[in-house]
Amino acid sequence: MWKVLLDKPAVAKDVLQELLSLLEQRPLRKQSTSERDNSCILPLAIVFTAEFTRQEANIFLRECQRDGSHAPSHVRCAMEAMKGLFHCAGYRHVALAVEKNGGWELFLRAETSQKGVSVLARAMRRAPRHLCRWIFHQLSRLLSEEDQFRQRPAMAFFVELLDGLDLAETDDAALPLLWRYMLTEGLELRRLAFRGLLSLRKRPEMARKMQSLLPDMVEWLQDARREVRAGSLLLLRNILIYLDQKGSNPIALQLAERLLPRFDDAAQKALVSAAQLLKWEELKQLARTGEIWKIGEYLRRSKHCSELGEVAAYVPDLILSEDLRHEARCVQNFHGVLLFADVSGFTTLTEKFSQSVSLERGADELTQTLNDYMGDIVEELLGFGGDILKFAGDAVLVLWRVRETQLRDTISLVLQCCRQIQEKYSVRDTDVGLKLRLKIGISAGHMSLLTVGDRKEQHFLILGKAVGEVWQAQNLASASDIILSASCWELCNQSQVKSKRVKGQGAVKVTGVQRMSVSEREDLFSKFTRAQLNCRSPEMPGVLRPAVTLAPHRAQGKVLRKYIPASVLRKIDDRQPLACLSELRPVTCLFVKLQFAAKVNLTQICKAIQDSSVLISEILRPHKGEINKISMFDKGCTLLCVFGLPGGKLPCESVCALESAIKISTACSGRLGKIEAVSVGVTSGTAFCGVVGHRVRHEYTVMGQKVNLAARLMEHYPGLVSCDAATYAASRLPRSYFKELPKAQMKGVGDPGTVYQYLGMSQKLIFGLDLMEERSEYGPLLGREEEIALFESALKAYGTCRESSILAFEGVLGSGKSHLLTELASLGQAAGHRVVAVELTELNLKQVYSALRMVLAMALGLQACQSCSARQLVLQAKLQGLMAESSYCLLNDIFLVKFPLSTAVSQMSGTQRQMELELVLKKVLQKTVEEDGVVFVIDNAHCIDSPSWSLMWSVLRDVSIFMVMSFTASHCRRQRLCKAAVDILKLQKTSCVRLGELKPSAVVQKACQALGVVSLPQDLETLLTQRSYGIPYYCEELLRYLLGHDMLLFHPLGKDEKREDKWESLFTSVTEASTTAAARSSSAGKDRRVCTMRPDVTLQNTVLPPTLKGIALAELDSMKPSEQMVLKCAAILGPLFSTELLFHILPGWSRAKLNKALNALVRCNILKWLNAAKGAEESSVPTEGSGTSLEEESDAQKSSVEESKQRARLESGVLAFCAPLLQEAAYELWPKGQRVALHHKCAAFLERHAHKCQCCGGGDFVAFHRLALGSTQEAESCEEHGSDCYWRSWEASLATSEEMKSDELPASTDASSGVPKEKSCLEEIFRAAKQFLAKTEWMPKVPSKTQWTQGVECSCSCKAIVDLVLVPLAQHYMAVGNDARAFYYLLEGAAAYLHVSDNYLAFQNLQKAEVLRTSVAKKGNALACFEEATLLSLKGEVCYHMGQTELAKTTIRKALSLLKRKFPMTSTGAALQLVLEKSEHASRKKNRDSSVPQEAGRQRLPWLFRQSHCLSLLRQLFSLESTSGSRRLSRLAALMKVNTAEESEDASHVLLSYLEYALCCQNLGCREEWLQYGRAAVQLSAEVQLFGGGVLNTASFAQALSHLTLSLGNLPLSVDVGYRAERLCMELQKPDLGCVVLRTLFTALFLQMRYPECEAVLCRLEEQVSGADEIVGQACFFCCCLDLLLDAGWQYKSFEECRRFVEQNEANCLLQAQSSILLGLYSSLALWFARLGQWDNFQKPFEKAKRLLKSTGACLVASQACSRLLECHSLVLKKDMEHGSWRARESCRRALRLAEEVFSRCSTSPVFYPRVYHLKAYIFLMLGNEEQSLLCLNQGLQACEDHGNLLEKTWLEMSTECWFTGKGPPGDLWLKTAPHFPHLNQAKPEVCSSRYLLKLPALQREDSSPGIKF
Repeated sequence: MWKVLLDKPAVAKDVLQELLSLLEQRPLRKQSTSERDNSCILPLAIVFTAEFTRQEANIFLRECQRDGSHAPSHVRCAMEAMKGLFHCAGYRHVALAVEKNGGWELFLRAETSQKGVSVLARAMRRAPRHLCRWIFHQLSRLLSEEDQFRQRPAMAFFVELLDGLDLAETDDAALPLLWRYMLTEGLELRRLAFRGLLSLRKRPEMARKMQSLLPDMVEWLQDARREVRAGSLLLLRNILIYLDQKGSNPIALQLAERLLPRFDDAAQKALVSAAQLLKWEELKQLARTGEIWKIGEYLRRSKHCSELGEVAAYVPDLILSEDLRHEARCVQNFHGVLLFADVSGFTTLTEKFSQSVSLERGADELTQTLNDYMGDIVEELLGFGGDILKFAGDAVLVLWRVRETQLRDTISLVLQCCRQIQEKYSVRDTDVGLKLRLKIGISAGHMSLLTVGDRKEQHFLILGKAVGEVWQAQNLASASDIILSASCWELCNQSQVKSKRVKGQGAVKVTGVQRMSVSEREDLFSKFTRAQLNCRSPEMPGVLRPAVTLAPHRAQGKVLRKYIPASVLRKIDDRQPLACLSELRPVTCLFVKLQFAAKVNLTQICKAIQDSSVLISEILRPHKGEINKISMFDKGCTLLCVFGLPGGKLPCESVCALESAIKISTACSGRLGKIEAVSVGVTSGTAFCGVVGHRVRHEYTVMGQKVNLAARLMEHYPGLVSCDAATYAASRLPRSYFKELPKAQMKGVGDPGTVYQYLGMSQKLIFGLDLMEERSEYGPLLGREEEIALFESALKAYGTCRESSILAFEGVLGSGKSHLLTELASLGQAAGHRVVAVELTELNLKQVYSALRMVLAMALGLQACQSCSARQLVLQAKLQGLMAESSYCLLNDIFLVKFPLSTAVSQMSGTQRQMELELVLKKVLQKTVEEDGVVFVIDNAHCIDSPSWSLMWSVLRDVSIFMVMSFTASHCRRQRLCKAAVDILKLQKTSCVRLGELKPSAVVQKACQALGVVSLPQDLETLLTQRSYGIPYYCEELLRYLLGHDMLLFHPLGKDEKREDKWESLFTSVTEASTTAAARSSSAGKDRRVCTMRPDVTLQNTVLPPTLKGIALAELDSMKPSEQMVLKCAAILGPLFSTELLFHILPGWSRAKLNKALNALVRCNILKWLNAAKGAEESSVPTEGSGTSLEEESDAQKSSVEESKQRARLESGVLAFCAPLLQEAAYELWPKGQRVALHHKCAAFLERHAHKCQCCGGGDFVAFHRLALGSTQEAESCEEHGSDCYWRSWEASLATSEEMKSDELPASTDASSGVPKEKSCLEEIFRAAKQFLAKTEWMPKVPSKTQWTQGVECSCSCKAIVDLVLVPLAQHYMAVGNDARAFYYLLEGAAAYLHVSDNYLAFQNLQKAEVLRTSVAKKGNALACFEEATLLSLKGEVCYHMGQTELAKTTIRKALSLLKRKFPMTSTGAALQLVLEKSEHASRKKNRDSSVPQEAGRQRLPWLFRQSHCLSLLRQLFSLESTSGSRRLSRLAALMKVNTAEESEDASHVLLSYLEYALCCQNLGCREEWLQYGRAAVQLSAEVQLFGGGVLNTASFAQALSHLTLSLGNLPLSVDVGYRAERLCMELQKPDLGCVVLRTLFTALFLQMRYPECEAVLCRLEEQVSGADEIVGQACFFCCCLDLLLDAGWQYKSFEECRRFVEQNEANCLLQAQSSILLGLYSSLALWFARLGQWDNFQKPFEKAKRLLKSTGACLVASQACSRLLECHSLVLKKDMEHGSWRARESCRRALRLAEEVFSRCSTSPVFYPRVYHLKAYIFLMLGNEEQSLLCLNQGLQACEDHGNLLEKTWLEMSTECWFTGKGPPGDLWLKTAPHFPHLNQAKPEVCSSRYLLKLPALQREDSSPGIKF
């Protein structure tokens, strides 16, 4: 048969058609073992044998006839058949194209077969058009048949054809087909269909045809898959471009709404397209700028929504009906159908969000989750004509108001609505893994509408049997159920409903509903009355609820506003978007239930509800409480009342709520006769407060676990005022005000905790109140030593002299006032005094004589008397003989006794009674005080009532008394206290003390005490010190919050466990010793514990505890809405912010409005200016017209100048939050979407300023940091926002590259090489210094004394840049989740803080970077190698500055390794590396490339500069050590830096590397190389543009030049250059550099005896090193002071002060690392004692100095210190010779040896040669060698002449005259004056106060020193 077919093509065609038919009936992927199926596959070979040879066909047939295990697969047979078909049809090129792209192999595997289809389809695009059209139609037919086996490959082929071919005539068929597959369940098919739609969107005609699909496309924006959302945006954007405005507004508006929560780049472009369609230019501009809060406001105004419509969205259509538009309350009866739908699972979701400790879960996500779900449901309800009556938390009550005859049809319509809702929305998944489910109850019948309220607020509720039934039906329903009440079941069309009776109930469960067609539904709508406003209007297509389009109507608007909560109205009036209304907020909830009597009619119920609502509103209003909901079910009415809503937060919220609850219970029970019982449940905690519903119908509601708990407390404790433990704790009321209740099982509440009954403050409870606080079991009160000392001092005076004293302590809430007063009361008792201590509450303010009653009751011993008679007996005993019995009745009101009213008292007038009462109280107090010496302690004295203050005022004026009071700061303001209280505080005997914040160390100690541990982790210490702000209560709440969320771990501390020298412990507070001692004393026998953090906890992202947030919100809510908006926007910017950036992000504000708000906030001490000249005095801004006409003209001009300065400050000033807690709380109020958008906008604004200041040369703080990221994804952003000044250093290096490369490094000074000699080298250095002075001639040569003391205006703004730009940038990018950018700016911030010498803040930034790096690693990402290296290098630099040298070296070596520049670890490696570096340096010098650096070289710059920086740090680290290996490594590091700098070809970089290498050589004593590289540096400075690198480079060079000229002995030149350097440092405000400059300048001035200038320099130096962390600078300062004392006899600081500094700080690791400075201090101390002959004191510093000698190099400071030590040895030799000691020989040998060593060291510091010559002359003279002594003296004098060293010259001349002429001074003035030298401010130039005289040994004769010969 095969042979016949091969010869007859016509037959082959018929066979092929048959085979194709068979294949269409059997899927190729069906695996079958039957012969019939296999026989159908074999003839496929005939298809391609037309191309094969007969031999090939036979081979293929034989393969097919083999055993089944080797038979070709179905797929392979089909694939080979396709190949043959293509060959036969003449499309060989298609088969080859598929082969080339690997398509045939893809067909063989199931997982890649679809890709093979795509490859084949793309190859088929080359086929003729008619063939492609035929294929397209065949595929359309296949897809229409919905064959599940062929759908996927057919759709893949179909989509590829659409994407590559222009088949205009086929688009009409493609669009419906693709749309149908978009609605299928198959995920892959939907993805392919979506691809097809994306292909069609590119064609304008198809985009227009897709208009009908727009509503569904908008819904795709809610899809969980990111690619679907992104594709939907592309589709929508293209479609909107081609649409007309007519008829498209609703879609565009809906699109804009859906885009707003997902605002990113794609959404922004789609929103711009929507704005173009709507022709709304304002919206388009807002979309382009990304101001989403303005967009939301704009959309809210533009959605066919009038201003009245915005208010109407909060009110149901029932209220808006025509007959209800008036203010009078009424009852309206009607019929209707009620639907109650409850979302189960949302309370759990709310609790999960509210308990989250991270900012990632916020109110906006919760709102979006609920409103997305509830909005969909509401939209369906509105579409079916429903009227949304109420949103009861996560439930909704809906009404269909119809005539009674229409109930049957309406129930059918409602059932159709329910069926559709349950089909679409019965279950909704959330992002946190919880499911939301819906259950529905329906009832129908007669009902009534009741409106209640007063003139300020109104509420409505529905009454009737149907209301109770719908509530019961919903309770019977489970998730996804629909329950009909019994009456509703009777009224409905039962033939259309499948139902199931609920067991034991009359209600039925709906199991099925007959589907209603659209026409039937429309017929039903047409039967209803048009009075229903919620019916859609044909005149307004796309308007879901016509009520929101109501025309402005002032009267109606006034009525409607009464139905809206006041907190919402404030936001609406301030034009804030809906998104800003939702918060997770700490509130206090009251659920009130009014239980009516059994026999009560509707009229009585309505009156009772009206009266109770008015009564409750009057009780709540003074405390800013609000009624949120009123509901009526069965015979009970429930009211949800809330305290602490936005704008209504009070500090004493819990107390106000409890007191309101007790008043409500008492008032409603007593006044309203038809109410049987009043039950109130009170809870406190975080709840969701926000808008719930749809954009056209929503309500402001409160929901959460605490709201549910309040409802359960109300139900389970009838007739009581019950509260939870949180309310009990927050109130801080005495325990006697509460009664613990038995626990009850509550529905939906797992563990309610302890439940209390609130009893209130009754007359029975006024006695027995004492201070609640107990002394801490861990130790004494911390951080209040000054307050305790003041108390003890006053108490001592009171005890000895009866000196009256009143101590008033004022502090903010939580500052520890109660704890302090408890401690003071304990101290008073310990001192033998009787203490009367009471604690008052807010409730005492409202009861007359309440405070005085408590104080006197305690004083008289009445606190234990509960009955009236018992109190009378005690009073009679106490008052006997003190007053007449007829006057006892005056005390009836005070002590609640019932003494009979006497005739004398009854005849008194009110004034006489008051005077008599005051006289009686005076006598009582006086007697009590005289007998017992009572100390009165009153906590919360601001709660004393006014009558008590008045009586106390009259008593305290005359009675000697000791009283301690505390006030809360907000209450202690004079205007809030009564006049009597103010007068008492003004008494002379009154001392007012403000409690300040605790120091960080005290905060940490308190935390350790509270936790019972001996140490805390570093990040926890940081959190507590930063977030507690030194307030003890804040610290306690933070710890309680962390413990409550299981963030802390504890484990025992081992006996030998110590803190390791780790990076994390660099700045650990020194608290371990004290806390350990406290722990031991308090817990003897217990194991000591340490605290650690749970590994998965990140403290930086934790939210504020609700208690602290409530404190901050109370202050925030007391402000105006505009001020709140300013603070909320400022909170985004951080603790510090500029007014310029604040103005940039504020939504449409004017400058005048912003300035007004800022002035108000500054006046209230909410914000403070940081750049004000006079601090707080200038904090308030004078308003226009301020000032008087009596002012002089000069004063007016001055005022005008001040006002102009103030205006400038308002425009570009810097502000800070006075209370950072307020900033954190305001920040957390922002919805996440808006918060992220604001962060993006701030970052875009700040990145333009993220560089060094102009003064420091611009560019990155990590040199060329942006270039290092060129290969990363972030490079584009970096380059885009880079500043022009960033490239200044690069351009400067380009401009000077030719000069630098042409410069040759001078060779050594070997005479044989013909190079210039040393003299010419020195001349060249001095000439370069003079040229530098000429270049800086514009600067003053010598600053005036005023300039020295006051400083000059700082030109460097790097500190401001890092605080206001870099740190906020890192925070902004961390907030938006851009880890790479955040890490970049954290490194920049750390480098900037190091740049401005702030090691601690640099450490904090690096700690944040470490945390971020760990977080990035957990996500599976990796940082760039350069970023890792930079982090390590910056950590190493901080370690170096903190004295951790070993850790610094290890870290920097790692950084160099990452930078591909390894540093040797061993001495051998160092030696080899040194040879290689020298060779490289020599070859680089000979073969310098003359080309300008290109782009490739530019990319290397960051790496080279970072390498250079690391090598510089290593050079400094190794120079601190004394070993030869360390010195070799130091030199190697310096040389490697030179080579690295030369490779960078940056002129300034090379110059500074030469100077550093010269300094290294000087320290090593290599004079030739020191001069060689010093000369090279100064030569280069003359040829390059030194000032192009900014003032910093110039100042660094000036400092090095001043140091170099001083070392070489050119003192006048060194002074001139030093003044230039100091002036530059004053502009830069760099204390580290300034300290070195001032020390060098002081030495040069001192050697020239310019004492007045020395004083100015020391004054400036003392000012710069005043900080506690400037220990090295302070050491330099005291070295200078010792120089003055020892060499000139002038005093700036006394010797004892200098000695005290050394003894207190000699163990400091920073100072120990500076061996040269420490050697100078020890040798100076030893020399002082040696001169005074105090040899016992001399020995200790002398030995320390000798030990340090070996570890110092040959630097300038070390050379001076060595000369001091040499003088010490000389005086030791003199002492030994005078005493004839046997040690004289050894002393002589040591002195001579040291003299030679010091002389050798001074080869690189020749300025100290005269001192060495002087001391050598003295030693030689003591040894009897006068000739050698004279030679040394002459050499010293000659050196002094050469150098201009007047100090040494005068001393040499005095010694010469004394030793050889005998005409010296009659006595040693220095010894006579010491230690009381005159102060330096009395010094005159070139005049010494006194000089020490080097005297010869007293017994000088030939045999005086036997055996000692020269």
